[in-house]
Amino acid sequence: MRENTLKSAWQRGENTVGLWLSLADPLLARRLAGTGADYVCIDMQHGTADYRETLAMLMAMEGSPATPIVRVPWNEPGIIGRVLDAGAMGVIIPMVNSVAEAEAAVAACNYPPLGSRSNGPIVAAGALGPNYGAPDTNDQIVCIPMIETVEALSVVEDIANVPGIDAFYVGPSDMSRSIGIPPNLEQMDQRFLDASERIIAAAKANGIAPGVHSTPKMAADRLDFGFQMVTVTSDVQSAELLSSAAVAAAKAGTSLDQSATGY
Repeated sequence: MRENTLKSAWQRGENTVGLWLSLADPLLARRLAGTGADYVCIDMQHGTADYRETLAMLMAMEGSPATPIVRVPWNEPGIIGRVLDAGAMGVIIPMVNSVAEAEAAVAACNYPPLGSRSNGPIVAAGALGPNYGAPDTNDQIVCIPMIETVEALSVVEDIANVPGIDAFYVGPSDMSRSIGIPPNLEQMDQRFLDASERIIAAAKANGIAPGVHSTPKMAADRLDFGFQMVTVTSDVQSAELLSSAAVAAAKAGTSLDQSATGY
């Protein structure tokens, strides 16, 4: 089975950066998976992709160096199993607020004896290796609960003790709302920073990689703060930033280097 290089990097204590796909576009997925990012995540929770579109995007990323992961709509074993069967090598699970919910997420991501995932990797077996489903398959799948509420924060040390969790993923906007401050991907309110410190400490004490959703402006700061998994930008955000910069440059009589676009 293909090595999960994202998981291997975390096991070596390395920082990783990734990209986020909100749009349901296989071509875009393929191109971004070849940018040098450690992972590319398809967002089924707040993005536009349904299952069939997610399947097409995962197939488009086959053979690319980035580890393909999916944020599922909810902590539900059916959809978790389906995206893994489709070739995802990791799953981000939103709104995990208790030990029981974390245990359910781990069970859905793993074959017995660690979990209860049903066997049927109809696409993954071809995409990730003919021995997919062997006893070591669980070792190449990453389970990533989201810690994004004060409820989860209050028991984050207990959640971190659940076997089978590979990373935590912090949603700054939802965590901010839960704390009682305005949502902001670039949140620097001390209450958010304190929450992040607690999450990072709990994660690292248990060999778990702490992750966070970020922006190009904040990514380096989030890594310096202690996060090991940082989503640098999304397809929508990067397109808007580049387009805005190109329009502004043209109006100012200057130019941008567009050589990488192929046009």
